Amino acid sequence: MINWKVILNIAKTHLLTKIKQTSTAALGVTFGIGSYITLVCFMTGLNMMLDDLILNQTPHVHIYNEIEPSKKQPISLYDDVKNSFNVVHSIKPKLSQKKIHNALPIISYLEKDANVRGALPQIKTQIFYIAGSIEIGGNLTGINPIDEARLFNMGDYIVEGSAEALHNSDNGILLGIGIAKKMSLKVGDRIQISPINGGIFSLKIVGFYQSGIADLDAIQSFTNIKTVQRVLGEAKNYITDINVKLYDIDQALPLSKKIEQQFKLKAIDIKTANAQFETGTTIRNLITYAVSVTLLIVAGFGIYNILNMLIYEKMNDIAILKATGFSGKDVQLIFMSQAMIIGFVGGVLGLLIGFGLASLIGTIPFQTEALPTVVTYPINMNPLFFVIGFSFAMLSTFLAGYLPSKKAKKIDPVRIIRGQ
Repeated sequence: MINWKVILNIAKTHLLTKIKQTSTAALGVTFGIGSYITLVCFMTGLNMMLDDLILNQTPHVHIYNEIEPSKKQPISLYDDVKNSFNVVHSIKPKLSQKKIHNALPIISYLEKDANVRGALPQIKTQIFYIAGSIEIGGNLTGINPIDEARLFNMGDYIVEGSAEALHNSDNGILLGIGIAKKMSLKVGDRIQISPINGGIFSLKIVGFYQSGIADLDAIQSFTNIKTVQRVLGEAKNYITDINVKLYDIDQALPLSKKIEQQFKLKAIDIKTANAQFETGTTIRNLITYAVSVTLLIVAGFGIYNILNMLIYEKMNDIAILKATGFSGKDVQLIFMSQAMIIGFVGGVLGLLIGFGLASLIGTIPFQTEALPTVVTYPINMNPLFFVIGFSFAMLSTFLAGYLPSKKAKKIDPVRIIRGQ
C-alpha cells in the first residue's frame, strides 16, 4: 500500500533543499502560463473590439425593396420572336416603390418567430443639410431610438446627448459628428434640412453620432420615424427598411431566404453583407490561437528540460531511497509528486501574473477619434483562458515529470553507489 504521507514529505524535502532549482522550474511554468494569459486576453479583446465595431451596427437580416431591372423585357412577351436571340440595350430599372408593402404586419409576423430577438422599422432618405447658401448632401434615417439602443448598441456611438433625448423630441435630430464639425454646430442648435422632393424643415440637434467611419459620419444623421414621415409627407405605415436581430446569428441565412420567398422582398443576411470582414476575423483568430499554442508548447519543453535535469541531479538520492527499501514505483511517485507540486504552484502564480498584466493593459489609455467610446485597451477576461492555462500547466508538468521519473524507477542503486 502506498504511504502518501511519507512520499509527499520526501517530495517536499527535495523541493526545499534544492530551492534554487525548484524556483527555476516553477518560474518556467509561471512565465509560460502568464505570457499565454496576457497575450490571449489582449489579442482576443482587440478582435472583439474590431468585430463589435462592424457587427453592432449591422442587422442580422436587412429587408428592403431593391431597385432592379424587370426579369422579363417587353420583347420576350412576343411569341413571334420567342425562338430568336434578342439583345436589349439601355435596360431601365422597373418602376418600384421604396416603401415596403405591409411593413407593419411583416414586423409583427417576424417578432412572433422564436429565433427573432427584435425587428425594427427604419426609413432611409436622402436630404440636404442647409447652411446659408450652402447645401451639403447627406442621409437621414428614421428610427425608434430606444429599440435601436437596446438591440444594436446605438448608445455606444452617441458621443453627446442620448437615445432617450431623441426619443422624447418630435423635432430632434442626432447629427453625424462630421456634419457638425463642417457646420460648426453644437447640441441645442437648430439645423435646416431639405428632402429631395422639396421643402425646408428646421430640426433641433439633441446629440452627435460617431460611428468611427469618417465617410459615414460626414453624411449620416438620425431622427424619429414620425419626423421623417412628416418631412417626406408620407403616411404612418411608410417604412423603407426592416432590420432583424436574432438570438443565433447562424439562423440569419435561412431566415433571409425564407423572407425573400414569402414576401418577395430583398433580404440580406449579415454574413453575405460582411463576407470580407468575416474572412479577416477568421484569419485574426487563427493567428491569435496559433501564437498562443506555440507559447504553451515552448513553455512545456522548458518545463520538461528543467525537471529532467532536476531528476538527474538527484541520482544519489534515488539510490539511497531504493537501498532503504523504497520500490521503483515509490521513487516514481516521489518525483511525479514534485513535478505536480511545481506545476500547481507555477500554474497558480502564472494565472495571477497573467491576470495582473492583462488588467494593467486594460487601464492603459487608448483614445482615437475612430472609436470614441473606447478609452482603454480592450481586454477579454474569458474564464476559459484561465482554465486552459492552468490545465496545460498541470498536464505539461505531469508529462515532464512522468518521462524522467519512469527512467528513475528503473535505476539500479548498486551501480550508482559503485560509481561514487
